[in-house]
Amino acid sequence: MSHRKFEHPRHGSLGFLPKKRSVHPRGKVKTFPKDDASKACHLTAFMAFKAGMTHIMRDVDRPGSKLHKKEACEAVTLVETPPMVVVGLVGYVRTPFGLRSLKTVWAEHLSDEVKRRFYKNWYKSKKKAFTKAALKHTDGKGTFEKDLALIRKYCTVVRAICHTQVRKVKNLKQKKAHIMEIQVNGGDAAAKVDFATKLFEKQVPVDAVFSKDEMIDIIGCTRGRGYEGVITRWGVTRLPRKTHRGLRKVACIGSWHPARVSYTVGRTGQHGYHHRTEINKKIYKLGKAGSEDYGATTEFDPTVKDINPMGGFSHYGILRNDYLMIKGGVAGAKKRVLTLRRTLVPQTRKLATEEIKLKFIDTSSKMGHGRFQTPEEKLKFYGRTKA
Repeated sequence: MSHRKFEHPRHGSLGFLPKKRSVHPRGKVKTFPKDDASKACHLTAFMAFKAGMTHIMRDVDRPGSKLHKKEACEAVTLVETPPMVVVGLVGYVRTPFGLRSLKTVWAEHLSDEVKRRFYKNWYKSKKKAFTKAALKHTDGKGTFEKDLALIRKYCTVVRAICHTQVRKVKNLKQKKAHIMEIQVNGGDAAAKVDFATKLFEKQVPVDAVFSKDEMIDIIGCTRGRGYEGVITRWGVTRLPRKTHRGLRKVACIGSWHPARVSYTVGRTGQHGYHHRTEINKKIYKLGKAGSEDYGATTEFDPTVKDINPMGGFSHYGILRNDYLMIKGGVAGAKKRVLTLRRTLVPQTRKLATEEIKLKFIDTSSKMGHGRFQTPEEKLKFYGRTKA
């Protein structure tokens, strides 16, 4: 017989320790894609709100695979992506100890939803935030331009300060915007600064950052599941039925000496609401609000129907803004804010470069066993009901 570590590997990965609650619900980008000065200036991330899931049918176009030219049914997640607004930029200089911010420049006019982020109690406050920062644009001393000149001269990394427009997502019932720094890649420092300043106080749609069939990374917080035992939290094996004092336990938590419990032993504690990054999620569809292809109509299913399922998405409501349809599931509960990032390593596999042609998008009710795709179909089946 071989050694136990080959026959019976450990339960649960130690790569995700410590398993503790995330401090913030918004996903933090810890690494942005590598900058390439030969490309045009572009933003590298975006923010979205998780709406819900449905399923689609499509023909697989993957030569060499057993699925090639066969029909596949796949689960997809829809995330709502209202345009973001650029309200500032930060310039960073490289030091032996990492990046150091040199200057932060703000736009002249900021909306109330972004100012709310800087207050604990908005209605009692004097609402004086950014009044001095706005004077830099009109003081007659050229302070704003001097700050930009410093960034152009010394900085190597430029990041735009952007915020979400939560007022456009009525389902959230939130007035306070989410703010994040998004790195500007491409071009030299001067080009980056010009690119970011031209976007000040303007809306940036999701199609300016991502495109259909692109592979992206999704950063967010998983759904919280509270305090859990070792069976659920670490996946260890249950003990035999007749075990004294319970069987959903770890049988031995270590030897007598060293006289302490090792960190590698599975213990009870917090499960879920952890910060996670999931890489290589494919965009199956990009819906632009007001365009013809916003709904769920396809070439094979010409039925005129909305992208929203009957009755809306459970615990979310209906989509009104731009959206992305992403293959598979994504981290977090409904309405949770997600950070979408361009992939760090360009994907060249056939799976990543495959062009997706949707044949059918399911819009039946997600509450129970949905039978009908549209209200008209339901009315035709049941007929007129009593008033």
